[in-house]
Amino acid sequence: MATLDGEFGQRLQQALAMLDGKGLPRGTSAPLLYRLLWKLGFRVPPPLMMGLVPNALLMGGFFGPVWGLLMWLMLWRRSQMPVGMVLLAAVLTGVLFGLSMGLYGRWNARRRGIPLWRDFQG
Repeated sequence: MATLDGEFGQRLQQALAMLDGKGLPRGTSAPLLYRLLWKLGFRVPPPLMMGLVPNALLMGGFFGPVWGLLMWLMLWRRSQMPVGMVLLAAVLTGVLFGLSMGLYGRWNARRRGIPLWRDFQG
């Protein structure tokens, strides 16, 4: 799964094995965005082991712009929606998505007894 070498890569593999042991599907323990970041060499913990704010920023910061661009390409461009409205919609969508994913991640982690990355011993 992860292609990171060294201490972080080993710790990540141990964390993913622990999450697998909790019965989590890989789509929850290692979503596509995170697997892509790991392949690119970013040292990002699994989402259920991140805090609320970092998880919300990462998820919302990715989703909002991608969603806004797709909506503009598919719908809003033809309706000549003002750029300011497109940007506002993308930002609000990113904030709402990020907060919901961050809250869900923390709730799911607490329910399953998953520690934060900083507390994970491996």
